[in-house]
Amino acid sequence: MASALRAIQPKGPLSFQSLPAALRPLVRAYLLGYASAVAPRLLTLMLQFISKKRKSAKKYLSSDKDERSFKDSAFRILRTGLDPRRFPTFCAALVGGSTLLQEPLLKIIGRVATQLSTTSQLRLARWLSTFISGWLSLQLLQSKQTQQTPPSWTDSGLAAVQQGLSEASTGGYGGRTLDLTLFAVTRAADVLVGELWSQRRSRRKASGKWTVIEQVMSRLMDPVVFAASSGLIMWAWFYSPDSLPRSYNKWITSAASVDLRLIEALRRCRNGELIYGKETGQAPLLGSMCDDYGLPTEWGDPAKIVPFPCDLVHMGCGPSCEYHAISRFLRSWKWSMLTYLPLALALQLRNPRRINLVKAITGSTRSSTFLATFITLFYYGVCLARTRLGPRVLGKEIPNRQRIDEGICVGTGCCLCGWSVFIETAGRRKDMALFVAPRALATLVPRRYPLEKQWREKLIFAASTAVVFTCALENPKRVRGVLGGILGMVLKK
Repeated sequence: MASALRAIQPKGPLSFQSLPAALRPLVRAYLLGYASAVAPRLLTLMLQFISKKRKSAKKYLSSDKDERSFKDSAFRILRTGLDPRRFPTFCAALVGGSTLLQEPLLKIIGRVATQLSTTSQLRLARWLSTFISGWLSLQLLQSKQTQQTPPSWTDSGLAAVQQGLSEASTGGYGGRTLDLTLFAVTRAADVLVGELWSQRRSRRKASGKWTVIEQVMSRLMDPVVFAASSGLIMWAWFYSPDSLPRSYNKWITSAASVDLRLIEALRRCRNGELIYGKETGQAPLLGSMCDDYGLPTEWGDPAKIVPFPCDLVHMGCGPSCEYHAISRFLRSWKWSMLTYLPLALALQLRNPRRINLVKAITGSTRSSTFLATFITLFYYGVCLARTRLGPRVLGKEIPNRQRIDEGICVGTGCCLCGWSVFIETAGRRKDMALFVAPRALATLVPRRYPLEKQWREKLIFAASTAVVFTCALENPKRVRGVLGGILGMVLKK
């Protein structure tokens, strides 16, 4: 019995056997939160410092000033992470509160709710302790004052219009922690849906009624979530980029490798600024693009050419949509390999004794093929709607051409691109679906809201976190992905 108990104890540098059992989750959460907040910023600073040092060496310049600046910046990053209203303290408050409040609440529930079973009492105590700590920890994170600006129409979308101008123009604005809340909501939904589906599957299999269709649905859940989420994200990137985090928006733009004038032209089609067959002063936009790619300048005049040819969409690859798709795939695959392969090799170096180059190359190749296919399907979807299928289905009249370029072509690309996830393994599909889902959800809600409604976000975050933590303690395998492993390690006493 004693050996069995020792076997389930967490081992390694985060075991903290010398600390009281109740405090171990709190300390682990703080250290992991501090590392996640500080390490990426330090790594970025180091890369910038190395780059500057190389440039200074080439120009035979002194690097003393850069070294002093590097040390000051590194110290500032380390010190900022210790701010009590930052992410590390939030993690400690959330995890520590959920574990420290559990025992007192369990005693109270045991006296008040005597009709509940022991299991139900423990489950309720876990849920309530996490709910309280989730509410208070998010309030702690939100208490740090930042400069707020009123939301623009592109930031808030339809939701801000529904709230009304009078409501949106008074008081301060919340929303700084919205991404964190949406992440919690997504994980709670995954836990609940997964548990309900698992129970249904068990009942159906026990009664011999489990069908092939239900089995296929089980396998398609993650790909469908990824495809739908990717479609929403790509639509937002195209038409309302401010609804995405700036770094995420920048990464998509880099991966897409597209002439921004083309995106602007399609946006103007949707906004009614660029109208086929009418002179609205839009010719210079695509006309300059034609000049740069060696195409006739008049092709960029929507008053004369309806619609502007797909040669512009291909950006110098010729008139063939299929050739452009192949060319786009090869270029995207090369770009992806230059991103994924060094990362995979770096991960292999974590354990030099067990380096597996074949695994690193295979994984990088698969991920690069996925991303290249994702990009290719998006662009080819645009071409399908503009040239191959759209005119045959909707017609070639000017109003129909306008409808296609107002959003149908981009929508087709958005619908197709996410299905490239089938190239990845089943495990990767799960992680990728859980990664993009909260970002897709963020495109549907306002990024800013009046401060007097901040309690709603706290309520949603606290309830969602309570669901995830309760499940992590009761059925750890139900919390999927990397988060499940982290919570399992952190919450162990």
